[in-house]
Formats: sequence, C-alpha cells, structure tokens
Amino acid sequence: MTTLVIIPAFNESRAIGPVIGDIPDGWVDEVVVVNNASTDETKANARAAGATVVDEPQQGYGAACLRGIEYAKTKQPTIVVFLDGDYSDHPDEMPRLIEPIAADEADFVVGSRIRGDAEPGALLPQAQMGNRLACTLMTQIWGAAYTDLGPFRAIRFRDLLALDMQDETFGWTIEMQIKAVEAGLRVDEVPVSYRRGIGPSKITGTLSGTVKASAKILWTIGRMAATKGRRAPRLQERREQFWKEAPVSRA
Repeated sequence: MTTLVIIPAFNESRAIGPVIGDIPDGWVDEVVVVNNASTDETKANARAAGATVVDEPQQGYGAACLRGIEYAKTKQPTIVVFLDGDYSDHPDEMPRLIEPIAADEADFVVGSRIRGDAEPGALLPQAQMGNRLACTLMTQIWGAAYTDLGPFRAIRFRDLLALDMQDETFGWTIEMQIKAVEAGLRVDEVPVSYRRGIGPSKITGTLSGTVKASAKILWTIGRMAATKGRRAPRLQERREQFWKEAPVSRA
C-alpha cells in the first residue's frame, strides 16, 4: 500500500513548512504541494520541507486538486490524502483517515471538524451554517450521513479516478462527497481537530469569499440533484470497470 498526499497551496509560505513537517513518519510515501499561482515563497518553502512541487497557474481549489491528481496518475498510489496548506488541519491525525481504508473498512474517509475538536473561532459561523445546510440537503436528496465538507480527506486512488472529478473552484469537496455516494463507495467520517490557520482564510475569511463559496456549493447541489438519475449508474459502471481492468488487492 502506498499513500500520496496532495496539498493545494496559494500563498502559504508561512504555513506550508509546518504542515509538511507534522505529517507523521511512516504513513506517507510522497507529499505533493500544488503551487496554485502563489506570489510568495510557498514553492521554495515546500521544496525545502521535502515536498514534490507541481504548478497550477489557474487559481481555484478544484483546479489545484485536479493538477495533483494528474501528477498522482504517474505514481499510481493506493490512497490519496487531501490536506489544506494553511495549517488549520492537524496533519498528525492523518492515520485516522488512512486506517479505515488500509483495513478495508472504507473506500472514502472524510475528516469531520464538526464531530471533532475545533478551536474556538477556527470554524467561523458562516462556515458552520453552510456546512449544516449542505449536509442537510445531501441527506435529504442522497441519503448521505455527512456532517461536514471538511477538506481533510482520504480516498482510494482508483475510486477517486472513477469519480471523474470536474469542479475547479469551491464545489470540489461537495462534488466528491456526492459522487462517492452515487458510485457506491463505502463512506466513513472520522472526527478531526481544527484550529485557526496561519493567515486569513481565503474563503470564509471575507464576505465575498463566503458568498462565492456558498453560491457555488448550492449551485452544485442543485445541478447534481437534477442529473443524479443519469449520473449514478454511469459512475457505478465506471468504478466497476476501473477495478476490473487492473484488479489488485484493496488493502
């Protein structure tokens, strides 16, 4: 089993070193930082901390994640972990996400900040409200038992490819969670800790960022709800084909 970590990073020069440094030894084979058009020393600091760095000039969280996936295709890891680059997540808790997959108890694991220990003020009220609304809608429409859209998550790489991810901005996390349910993945959610990141939040830290993210998430839910009847069978068939073409042990 091999594990690759993808960290999208835009102007995280102060945080990226601590993020990489706190990833526990022995759990990860490669750390990939996707430099998302940073104008500071993010790229140099990530390399100095021992990470592989790839560039994605198009700004957008989803665009950076998609670039990371393209790199991962050259390595074909068993598991991919997504982790934010602002040090708000606790990288040392990564085993919580990897272990259920390694034990063949889950295919996709989301770190829930709602169920975990969030530092006061780390998860802003607008983020909590958005999470609650999005998760309620996913429960009502898809029967999904999510409590959070947390960015700290792990997934079997082959299943990730089967999801055919597309979103290039704020809809990335919810697209993955909806498609995971539609594709029939075994989904788990584990509590994770959360703290104030180093530097201001690039999404919920500003009014414009909050409005844009909220609008995109709701639009994504509406669009995917309207097309789920056509998409779910295709995703299930796509996943079956991925496993059939290159059968390997899941664990």
